[in-house]
Amino acid sequence: MIDPVLTIVVPCYNEEDVLQETFNQLQGLLIELMDEGLVSRQSKILFVDDGSKDRTWELIYKEGLRNEYVRGLKLSRNVGHQNALLAGLFTAKEHSDCVVSIDADLQDDIRVIREFVMKFLAGYEIVYGVRKGRDTDTLFKRSTAQGFYKIMKKLGVDLVYNHADFRLMSKRAVDELERFNEVNLFLRGIVPLLGFRSDVVYYDRLERQAGVTKYPLKKMIGFAFDGITSFSISPIRFVLITGFVSFFMSLVFGGYFLALKFFGHTATGWTSLITSIWLIGGLQLIAIGLIGEYIGKIYKETKQRPKYIVDIDSFNLPHPRNHLLNQTLMDDGFSLDFRKVSETNK
Repeated sequence: MIDPVLTIVVPCYNEEDVLQETFNQLQGLLIELMDEGLVSRQSKILFVDDGSKDRTWELIYKEGLRNEYVRGLKLSRNVGHQNALLAGLFTAKEHSDCVVSIDADLQDDIRVIREFVMKFLAGYEIVYGVRKGRDTDTLFKRSTAQGFYKIMKKLGVDLVYNHADFRLMSKRAVDELERFNEVNLFLRGIVPLLGFRSDVVYYDRLERQAGVTKYPLKKMIGFAFDGITSFSISPIRFVLITGFVSFFMSLVFGGYFLALKFFGHTATGWTSLITSIWLIGGLQLIAIGLIGEYIGKIYKETKQRPKYIVDIDSFNLPHPRNHLLNQTLMDDGFSLDFRKVSETNK
């Protein structure tokens, strides 16, 4: 097989503190892979700016002008990590044989990308990066993450344990992924559904290079809930079973209290009455809310809104000529027009 064209896709949101280090490390790795003859000289690194509010896009833009291996994709607004990742994958696949996705914080060990490529050359279409353990996580995060994987497994969702979004996919795999038209895409569950030949590579999770995590507790809970409701109707069935159990229990207790009244042992209890009312009321609200969550997902699917809108795409533009490059790097106003760059390279 000839040297494959590799594109490393890096979704970014407010990552200005870590970007320069990310540029340096990923470029160094890419050049090493090229020198070893594992990937083509046409390989690139694509940074996707997910509507950042800091200087993330400015740094990506300028690095792309001075660095032939770096390209950028700017989304019109913040659409979330999963959709930003999809934007990068679908953009990169048109000019790539394989695509690696990795977060900008470099907590995933970039050195195992070499193993990803070796697996790809051996015939694997999907290669998962899997953490060896969670020793660096807090007790709370470790226990909740493990609980999430166990729940998903019990619900019948085929997840790769301790795998996030650090993976290699072939162009064919990404092409098939693009056929999934649903709005609520949970990539960690959908990618295994593709069914192509796959393998795993284990690595140790590293410390964040700089900045703070963009996945606080609220987002993690929302992500987990989206994953559960996107792949299984078991929660709805659980509510139905709970309703039946509650109904039959009420019949049993109703018969019991009728028997007490018949034998003259009627006992009135305000506490038990209020407790039962609050219990049933709470169960009803939970059931209604859960059903509403599924209805909300159906509502989003029927509208068929785009998952993301691209504002600027420098991945598909030729590399600007040196005089434009020099002029732009000296311009603090940061005002180079991409259309002019494209016309100049014709």
